[in-house]
Amino acid sequence: MTRPLIGVTGDDQTLRFSWWFIRWALWRCGAKAWRLTPDRSTLPDNLDGIIISGGDDIDPQLYLPDAPDVAPINARRDRFEIAILESVLGKSMPILGICRGAQLMNVVLGGTLFSDLREVRIKTSNRRMLLPRKTLNVLDNSQLQGVLGTARCKINSLHHQAVRDLGEGLVVSGRDLDEIIQGVESPEHRFRMGVQWHPEYLPQKTEQLRLFQHLVQAVN
Repeated sequence: MTRPLIGVTGDDQTLRFSWWFIRWALWRCGAKAWRLTPDRSTLPDNLDGIIISGGDDIDPQLYLPDAPDVAPINARRDRFEIAILESVLGKSMPILGICRGAQLMNVVLGGTLFSDLREVRIKTSNRRMLLPRKTLNVLDNSQLQGVLGTARCKINSLHHQAVRDLGEGLVVSGRDLDEIIQGVESPEHRFRMGVQWHPEYLPQKTEQLRLFQHLVQAVN
């Protein structure tokens, strides 16, 4: 049986922990991962789905033209992944955005971001953590609720940007205890989701593996 081929975007220069974990998760779900980077940017003809993975901050100039420079960015990766998204958003191809990937999908669809969450966090810590210590409240009747199979779960957090104003066609699917958006989705598509946390780093959590399972099922 041929495994579906899922493109996974990333950077050329950084360590590949995210790629390795996502590739493993996809393999567990019956799919094969295809690494895409600025130096490996050609989409295979037989690509079935795509994951825009996490990484550096998105250039604030892309959604706040007057914003000052506040954090390291990777403009080359921004351009590469924007081009990827622009080439697939007009299709029915299943898309999963993880952390930076969810933010970038929102920006490409015309939305904006909080460039620094420290000022809006009140109930939750600004500390970044791989372990699932933050609470996700999933919106009733969202696609995300159907995928995770729960209305509340614990998630990790490695971000300090987040979705602010929604891009065209996206709705909120989950928030944390500070009401910061943690999940977005497109009700008009079979699988077009963005999550602010990193499900690939929670392989022990069955509900998090379901994100990859549903992505793979959506391409079949």
